[in-house]
Amino acid sequence: MIFMNQLLSSLNDQQKAAVLHEGGPAVVLAGAGSGKTRVLTTRAAFLIQEKNLKAEEILLVTFTNKAAGEMNKRVLKLTGQKLKFSGTFHSLCAKILRQHIHHLGKDKNFTIYDSGDQRALLKQIYRQHQFDQKKYKPQFIHSLISQAKNEMLSPEEYQGLAHDATQEFAGKVYRLYQQALKKQEALDFDDLLLETVRLFRQKKEVLDYYQQQIKHVLVDEYQDTNKAQYFLTKFLAQPQNNLYVVGDFSQSIYAWRGADYRNLLRLNQDFTEIKEYRLEKNYRSTQTILDAATRVISQNTSHPVLSLWTDNHDREKIQIIETNDEEIEAEKVAQLIQAETEFSPHEIVILYRTNAQSRPFEEVFVRRGIPYQIIGGVKFYERKEIKDLLAYLRFGINHADTVSKERAEKNGKRRLNKYLKWLEKNKNKVTALSPLELLEEILKTTEYLKTLNENDPQDLARVENIQELLNTAAKFTSLNQFLENVTLVQDGYLHDLATQPTNSTNSIKDQTKIVTLMSLHSAKGLEFPMVFIVGAEEGLLPHQRSLWEKEQMEEERRLCYVGITRAKRRLIITYAKKRWSFGRITHSTRSRFLSEIGKDLVQEIGFSEPMITTDQPTAAKSVRKIINDDALDALLDGELTAHDFLKS
Repeated sequence: MIFMNQLLSSLNDQQKAAVLHEGGPAVVLAGAGSGKTRVLTTRAAFLIQEKNLKAEEILLVTFTNKAAGEMNKRVLKLTGQKLKFSGTFHSLCAKILRQHIHHLGKDKNFTIYDSGDQRALLKQIYRQHQFDQKKYKPQFIHSLISQAKNEMLSPEEYQGLAHDATQEFAGKVYRLYQQALKKQEALDFDDLLLETVRLFRQKKEVLDYYQQQIKHVLVDEYQDTNKAQYFLTKFLAQPQNNLYVVGDFSQSIYAWRGADYRNLLRLNQDFTEIKEYRLEKNYRSTQTILDAATRVISQNTSHPVLSLWTDNHDREKIQIIETNDEEIEAEKVAQLIQAETEFSPHEIVILYRTNAQSRPFEEVFVRRGIPYQIIGGVKFYERKEIKDLLAYLRFGINHADTVSKERAEKNGKRRLNKYLKWLEKNKNKVTALSPLELLEEILKTTEYLKTLNENDPQDLARVENIQELLNTAAKFTSLNQFLENVTLVQDGYLHDLATQPTNSTNSIKDQTKIVTLMSLHSAKGLEFPMVFIVGAEEGLLPHQRSLWEKEQMEEERRLCYVGITRAKRRLIITYAKKRWSFGRITHSTRSRFLSEIGKDLVQEIGFSEPMITTDQPTAAKSVRKIINDDALDALLDGELTAHDFLKS
């Protein structure tokens, strides 16, 4: 056990004030890198050591099992006592329901269905009622049902609010889905929260039991709570109202899965005596990085913004690099990583808005022999929609490829039959088509894009991946060359320049040599000495779906803020003047967020070498096959003109 005077001496004044909060409701607005975990765990230790609470009288809730485990270990180390009520919302609700769900007429041995079980159950319902899976995709309908549950809407309430055919259908399936769950004595993850709220509302004696046991409620990441979680914390904090929440409006980036940062604002309405503390001293980043993040997020008007500061007054400027296209962008990033001497590869991360953006970086890393790992995503050529279209492509030029045929069949025999008829009709010219032309014919003939729902965020991400596949295909004239390139990237080799083995992290003994790639959403909670934010363009960051909606634009700005504050020492932001879109070159506009940072904090690096374009798209690839790395590096550094580069 560590004594409280030792713990308090290690805190700054803001942290200490928050830890020593006397009682009643409190909100701790904790900026990025401000030590919120230390404050939460020290608060728990303070209640045990100084306020003589028993460990079982404290409820400590966070959002991931990993975070809960780390906090439990820290409290145990600080106090020698183990918290009884600690974990995620879902795990705590599951424990409560195991003991008391019989009050709702349900068996305490209920099964908890994971996402795979939920999809399987929905597919059963579709088969039983002969619903059209193509018109209303089960996965998308499931997301609508989950959204309804996040808003605590019953099937009947949801149907009453439906304003289009899709929502009406979702309401119908929602009712059948809940009936099926009840019949199978199962709950899904959303039900764990909803049934606990229902239990507390209907059975006062159960709520009284927990309210008498729990004297203080501590909640982490409160900006990520949904409506049900808000009600749960309110219920459990009563009647003492010792509710102590930690959160940051500026790091709320999960609205698409039900999180509502406005819960932090609602606390002021429901707890009029609430005390606010602010943690604004940052222990992670330089002042330049913090100033940049603050300037961007300060453009938001719907929530409070913290002014972060630090004792680290390193004034290294943020680099903003303009490149001509995404291929050169990836080459420049790879070159900077290989030239880096201060930071090891494992201290470097590349952050992007959409997973489709990983493709050019994967290819250049394989070609240059840079080991990498993708966190929170699947490697580009291993994504389902990419493998589907490549199966059609491979079978189109090789009818003996039964593996590709079987995969195509799984996407629908009728769809495959249409493609087979088209192949038969055009058998004399198929091999003469470019990869882009054949992929466009495949999309048209199979109507593959019609299997994707424009209202489903996951399907929109798949469309972005397909778009990136077309962009890559446009750079080849030979089908065989294109497919060879795909295979070599998949296996970790590139035929032209790379001699290094696969980039699989399992084959790299020295993990310090591995660069990390991930989406901005996946980066929350992490930090790296050196951060690249790539694709800082209108339509990417901020995403095109947010351009005309204030709420969505503010969430995009919060996402940019999260990305910037992942950087500890060095931040490099890149953008391209041109980008391939569905196999065609389009002009890009740099992100508005770059202007919001301000010129005094950045070093602008123009990097506008001409994009290599030709009526023979494979020219760029052919050039790469005959040049060496020294020539390419000279071009990237501006030491070699594009004219001399092509001559070489």
